Amino acid sequence: LILLHPLSSLFAKENLNRMSEQQLNLYDRLINEPSNDWDIYYWATEAKPTPAEFENDVMAMLRDFAKNKKKEQRLRQPDLEYLFEAPH
Repeated sequence: LILLHPLSSLFAKENLNRMSEQQLNLYDRLINEPSNDWDIYYWATEAKPTPAEFENDVMAMLRDFAKNKKKEQRLRQPDLEYLFEAPH
């Protein structure tokens, strides 16, 4: 899985291991159904309104993550080793 923008992959790294099965299904749908990955970025940053079919708690989590309240540097995609680690 390679996501277009570091925002999406950093969100995945921080949140996937804490999501419920329902949330994982919503996330899977979010990253696979839109034809343009940039739409997800625009929705997350509130540059464009989120279509009703993708408006859910996972989208709200992604929007909150995009606000970067901790002022973290998010300039590059994370290393993918986290995908192979055991859940915490």
